[in-house]
Order: sequence, then structure tokens, then C-alpha cells
Amino acid sequence: MEVIKTEIDGVVIIKPHLFKDGRGYFFESFSQKEFDEKVCPICFVQDNESMSSYGVMRGLHFQRPPYAQSKLVRCVKGVVLDVAVDIRKGSPTYGRHVAVELTEENHHQIFIPRGFAHGFSVLSETAVFQYKCDNFYVPSADGGISILDGSLGIDWNLPSDRVILSPKDMNHPLLENLDSPFIYREDL
Repeated sequence: MEVIKTEIDGVVIIKPHLFKDGRGYFFESFSQKEFDEKVCPICFVQDNESMSSYGVMRGLHFQRPPYAQSKLVRCVKGVVLDVAVDIRKGSPTYGRHVAVELTEENHHQIFIPRGFAHGFSVLSETAVFQYKCDNFYVPSADGGISILDGSLGIDWNLPSDRVILSPKDMNHPLLENLDSPFIYREDL
């Protein structure tokens, strides 16, 4: 796997080595050994999958400590725009985001460490999205910021009249109103 750094420290794109022949292709979607060596030591404990239709936007979600989660995400069918927003108080990149198109063709993954809000928009007719988490989901620890917060400067690549949001995602606060539970530590 190739690890591509982004403009925000800790958020990386993972490009697998694809082996193609007349039968199709093969690649390792995850190797604990290689991930620990090239990205960071981690223990994923939960895998999730969602299916969504065009225009669905999910996010921007996080879990509050001590239940915070790092995520390794990928799109196995269709196309999504995946976004990670830095919500660590004191971070030099606080409020900035990384946006990456994940597709069934490019097989890219993005690693989102703890201290980031995460979301995506579906740009294909349907999309199947998978993610690994390093902590279990705890409903009472749910948090989020508005996926429509204009101050974030995110172009979700969707016309506004086609956006589909859950009631929960329509009610997250703007970043400026968030009392973030995450503190930036330079030594991590």
C-alpha cells in the first residue's frame, strides 16, 4: 500500500497495490502489520457498512471521548466525496478539512484519526461505504457539526435541491458553536 499525506497531519490517503489480469483484480484492503508500520499502530474493533442513494449526505459525525473513534473508510460501490474536518482545539489546522473522492474504481481509502468530524456525500446513483473503527459505537457519545456549515468551505459536489439529510444531521451545530471535546497535542 502507498500512504499519501494530506495537508492535515494525521489524515492520510491509502492507495492499495492492485494486481490485475484477465480474471479481474486482487488487492489487500487491510494489513495490520503494514498499517501499523506505515500509518500508526491501531486496533480496529468494529466494521460498519452503509448503502445510500445519490444526494445523501451523512455527517459530520464524531464520538466524544472517552469513546472517540479513528476510522479507515472506503467506497466499495459507487462514488463518494469523503471529508474529514479538524475539530481539535488549538490545532494549527482547526476548522480546515480534507476532501477525497473515493470510488469503486480507485479503491482509495482515507484514515481519519480521533479529533476529526467525518462525513460524505454520495455522487453516484448508489454507493456502498465501509469503515473500520478503533472504538465501539456508543450512542450517548454521538456528536456532530453541521454538514451544511458554509464557514467550512466544503464543496460537496451536489446541487442543493438534490441533498438528502437525516433529521439528526440537520440539527448539528455550526463549528463556531461547537464546544469541541478534543484538544490538539503536538506530541502525538
